[in-house]
Amino acid sequence: MTLKPCSETAREPNWAKSSYSSDEGVECVEVATASNSVLVRDSKNPDGPRLTIAPTTWAAFLPYAAEH
Repeated sequence: MTLKPCSETAREPNWAKSSYSSDEGVECVEVATASNSVLVRDSKNPDGPRLTIAPTTWAAFLPYAAEH
């Protein structure tokens, strides 16, 4: 998945839905980038809580997630 940083003037980041997410499953994740962070949210609850993660932490997490 390739993410592009959202504009500083954008009101809402551009969210990318995981290819593993479906409308019928419970694992529905969307990811967006901001200027200094990666944002993660539940795509079925877009107005709910969001995780804000440092880009270096996200980069370290991706290989782990790919293996599990």
